[in-house]
Amino acid sequence: MAMIGEAGKRGSQVRSDCWIRVEIGDGGGVRVDLTSKVAGMYGDRIRGQLAEGCRILGVAHAAVTVEDQGALPHVLAARLEGAVRRAGVEPAAPYLPPPRADANASTAPDRLRRSRLYLPGNEPKFHVNAGLHGPDGVILDLEDSVAPAEKDAARLVVRNALCAVDFRGAERMVRINQGERGLADLDWVVPHGCQLVLIPKAESPGDVQAVAARIAELRAAHGVSHEIVLMPIIESALGAWRAYEVATASPEVVALAIGLEDYTADIGAQRTDEGRESFWARAQVLNGARAAGIQPIDTVFSDVADMAGLRASCLEAKSLGFVGKGCIHPRQIAVVHEAFAPDPDEIAKATRIVAAFEDAEREGLGVVSLGSKMIDAPVVKRALATVALAVKVGRLAEDWRENAGTEAGA
Repeated sequence: MAMIGEAGKRGSQVRSDCWIRVEIGDGGGVRVDLTSKVAGMYGDRIRGQLAEGCRILGVAHAAVTVEDQGALPHVLAARLEGAVRRAGVEPAAPYLPPPRADANASTAPDRLRRSRLYLPGNEPKFHVNAGLHGPDGVILDLEDSVAPAEKDAARLVVRNALCAVDFRGAERMVRINQGERGLADLDWVVPHGCQLVLIPKAESPGDVQAVAARIAELRAAHGVSHEIVLMPIIESALGAWRAYEVATASPEVVALAIGLEDYTADIGAQRTDEGRESFWARAQVLNGARAAGIQPIDTVFSDVADMAGLRASCLEAKSLGFVGKGCIHPRQIAVVHEAFAPDPDEIAKATRIVAAFEDAEREGLGVVSLGSKMIDAPVVKRALATVALAVKVGRLAEDWRENAGTEAGA
């Protein structure tokens, strides 16, 4: 009996990229039956790619049926490999697109993480243009946005997207699943350009350490030269209770995020815009992260049509000390970036304080004053952080000191 595998269907519907069916045979070579909206221009190229893919995967005899909606080559490759695997055949080698030049680019622990855009791992139509919206990070999600029956397909799509898609400088993040399934997810993303792993529903140092250990093993096995950093997500009462322990579980942890949908469900409360039910947990995450010297990241804002509400939520998060927020739609990114940037008054005040501090240092004074007011160390520290952020986000020139009188008084 022939072995048959399919990839690229949602229920009974063909996905917006492609559907591939592979029937493994005993002879006759590889035969491709293609229906495609772009067959007139690319039909021969698609057939050639699928035939070459079968060769790489070690499939010598098969009937390959394809319904294509204009899928890109790296998606066709993922769907073909998925269909072969679902036919019960272990590929001779993975069918990978050529890696991008930035596949081994390192990320920085303190880089901007104002926005992180969630992208369903098994929906490649959302991946290709994600970088055009300018998020600080893109999250290729293998967890909540992927149905259990599609986890295997999502791994292949995410792996190939990491290899092939230009995210235009956004940090390449992957949210893995919980537990053993999440550790297995790492096999598919660590060797292929992932820069940051989000650990969902983290509740103990062990959750983080298991991921860090597996990443270290895979980096060594595959010769991955760049560091891969971690962002645990606190999503339960126990996780919130142990926020500092989670934040300090591994040197690779660079940020700690909170997810309020799962948290409020865990404590038996309804999530509200006011947020009284989650303030304690957010404070735990914020203080746990700050005490550990890493970035505290706020939850997503779920109403994608309410830009005023999003801005208010960001400003409230910023006032508490958070440095970023999750995004579930590209239109949220610009609002998040604007809200988390220092405003002109903050910048003007900070530059005056920093200039006064530097003048006092040059003159060997132990006391910093601005006009008739004495400025203590915590105020200077906050001003320095504001100036650094303003420079980083482009709201203040790096050489602002040369025009300190002009800019400080703006």
